[in-house]
Amino acid sequence: MNIFYVDGEFVPETRAVIPVNDLVLLRGYGVFDFLRTYKRKPFYLKEHIKRLESSAKLIGLCLGFSQQEIFDIVIKTLAKNDKLQEANIRILVTGGMTIDFITPQNKPRLIVMVTPVTVFPEQLYTHGAAVVTTYDERYIPGSKSINYIPGILALNRACKQDAVESIYIDRYGRLLEGTTSNFFGFMDNKLITPGKSILHGITRQVVLNLAEKEFDIEIRDVYKEEIRLMNEFFICSSNKEIMPVVRVDDLVLSNGRPGEQTCRIMQMFKQYTCDYNQ
Repeated sequence: MNIFYVDGEFVPETRAVIPVNDLVLLRGYGVFDFLRTYKRKPFYLKEHIKRLESSAKLIGLCLGFSQQEIFDIVIKTLAKNDKLQEANIRILVTGGMTIDFITPQNKPRLIVMVTPVTVFPEQLYTHGAAVVTTYDERYIPGSKSINYIPGILALNRACKQDAVESIYIDRYGRLLEGTTSNFFGFMDNKLITPGKSILHGITRQVVLNLAEKEFDIEIRDVYKEEIRLMNEFFICSSNKEIMPVVRVDDLVLSNGRPGEQTCRIMQMFKQYTCDYNQ
């Protein structure tokens, strides 16, 4: 059974509970971050904790813990789940208790959940995935907040169309990001991705660092009509890693199979994670 850290205690997941007067339950007030391990080492843990702190500040949430304290708790929680070969790690900070059902008392709760790593069907990587687009925008996109209603609705629509992800489009027609991922497109040898009004993914930054060695990179606004001009398209996230996309809505890309440039990015990322030792 998985062991979680909840508000100062390490407990089996079946005993991982919080009071019903926590603002994360009453108002969806809280933030989280998500990462996975490679060779049992948390991938870019410090960067994820920094982003967690930034997410909390953006919504005015008192974090209540230093970055080092959170780091140590994550490492201890992972150690207590030593039977997992690889793991997903979710770090949550809740709004804490409230007296009047809306006002924070600056007593947040920290939760660390360690679970088996997510494994997606291999064919999504060998044959490519489908995504859809949806007209919506995340509130305070730079904060990874608990409130995921738009994302859940968008993913439900995606599932009905045999797609793995939904890409948000804002009021100006700009492609932003997926519900749980960032996206990239290739136009000839140029790698393009948006840089505004998005959550800057840790995996996204790793991709940028790797790709700059071999490709020209352009970070700019990307509009929906530009999808037709793209040779290749892929999404990236902590759990999906680098996933090639061969269909966006009804538009088939790269002849319906993962493109060479995307496969090169996948290869570079796989080698990087195999060598990861931080």
